[in-house]
Amino acid sequence: MKYAFIKAHQSQFPTLKLCQTLKVSRSGFYVWLKQPESKRSIFWRQLLAEIKQVHEESHQRYGLVKCWKALKRKGIVCGRDQVARLRRNNDIYSKRRRRFVITTQSKQSHEAAPNTLKREFSVAAPNKVWVGDVTFIPTRKGWLYLSVLLDLYSRKVIGWSMGNRNDSTLVKDCLEMAVTHRKPKPGLMHHTDRGSTYTSEKYRSVLSEHGMISSMSRKGNCWDNAVSESFFGNLKNELTHDKTYQDQNQARADIFEYIEMFYNRQRLHQTLNYVSPTQYEMMEVA
Repeated sequence: MKYAFIKAHQSQFPTLKLCQTLKVSRSGFYVWLKQPESKRSIFWRQLLAEIKQVHEESHQRYGLVKCWKALKRKGIVCGRDQVARLRRNNDIYSKRRRRFVITTQSKQSHEAAPNTLKREFSVAAPNKVWVGDVTFIPTRKGWLYLSVLLDLYSRKVIGWSMGNRNDSTLVKDCLEMAVTHRKPKPGLMHHTDRGSTYTSEKYRSVLSEHGMISSMSRKGNCWDNAVSESFFGNLKNELTHDKTYQDQNQARADIFEYIEMFYNRQRLHQTLNYVSPTQYEMMEVA
């Protein structure tokens, strides 16, 4: 491994200095260079290349376990410890996660629905329970508000909308997108927090039109809507926390790519046995 390191950094540092630092002989290094590459060395080099590819494809979002699972799904035979060693030795780390922070405050103006969901986050089939929430993303030209609805069965984002205001139009557009794409049967449970946009008569009347049962978190208890909050935590840790958006349009484009191209179709979920939401739903259909 020392000789391989020297070879990889010869263009940056003098060979003699590298050999002295790593305490190996320069003559031994040149003898090693003339020898054919061993199968073991080829394996490590190829595995490192695959690890780097997974790291870039996930936009540096995957930690050790998800990186290892992604490699296995590509048919690459390797051990978790091998992946950990190569990541560590080559300074390959996922983006640092930040602590959980509640981003929305409930401004309830109407009577809230009861907490019918009661933290039953495991669902046996799609379109039985949807969970939703709203968050905000800072830009240099003001906030961008994001409303989402997730199918609790697969954690897939089945409806989303973005706007400059956190109002009834924002959440209504999100709901209409979900209904258009999923066409749920009456009796679906719709769970959110007690935000004023969700408790409003206008929004709840739309739920009634589609035969949905409204469920809401208890006052001041964010864990009653933990799946939605977890999604926003992932989005911010993996995408927005380390970026400064010049305006809302720039943020919109980035969030669209994250939801539709990465999160729904590619991102491996521990809850789903390390497949993406789209793959999980396809398995259910099959």
